[in-house]
Amino acid sequence: MKTPLLALVSLLSLPFAAQAKLIEKTVDYEQGGQTLEGFHVYDDATTGKRPGILIIHQWTGLTDYEKGRARQLAEMGYNVFAADIYGKGIRPQVPEAAKVSGKYKADRKLYRERLDAGLQQLKSDNLTDPSRIAAIGYCFGGGGVLELARSGADIAGVVSFHGDLSSDPDYRAKKDGVHTKVLVLQGADDPYAPEEQVKAFQKEFSEAGADWQFISYSGTVHSFTQKMAGNDPSKGAAYHEASDRRSWQAMKDFFAEIFAGK
Repeated sequence: MKTPLLALVSLLSLPFAAQAKLIEKTVDYEQGGQTLEGFHVYDDATTGKRPGILIIHQWTGLTDYEKGRARQLAEMGYNVFAADIYGKGIRPQVPEAAKVSGKYKADRKLYRERLDAGLQQLKSDNLTDPSRIAAIGYCFGGGGVLELARSGADIAGVVSFHGDLSSDPDYRAKKDGVHTKVLVLQGADDPYAPEEQVKAFQKEFSEAGADWQFISYSGTVHSFTQKMAGNDPSKGAAYHEASDRRSWQAMKDFFAEIFAGK
């Protein structure tokens, strides 16, 4: 009777032996003479090349929030790189964050260069399948991934969570110039994305001939995926559990579509 019992114990232990382990590290890279510090994470239980996901941070820079999202994505089997737009050690707090993020909104050329530097870092990693890359971003970074789309980045898709929808007239999406699918996830009551801005974004991307989707969540304001935003929507930014959950699922469904068959 001992042999069957030992065999059962051995079988039960197999899943634990193969348990996934996340490998993560900070990565220094450069753009325009500025040292940047990104965050790379992947699951070593997955072998070979895999889809790559680029994350662009919100206005206080690359923080534990983006790193947490990176880990979630790595657990799903993606090779993930959270980029640094501002520079190593530059992690502004409110209200300084408005000034720092505003620098890039005012200089779209520099912003695109920093975005592309992060994208190239992800593309060059030996675990990334270059034919299957997507970018996601939050708030400031949500606007960043839309800027990637406007720039003609040749990737499979971008996802903007409660992102900045504004554009610079000199850097608008050009006709047939958007080569990636676009998913925008927005709070219906977001005071930082008024109706006229939403309409302007939709008009711009429609005229460019882009493949875009726009999902608006009722009763939801800015920063709805971020618990650190608190729970008082009257402030214009607040966490919304249902919209957080639904938007994450929308992203997963989008990834399943854009990576299918590749």
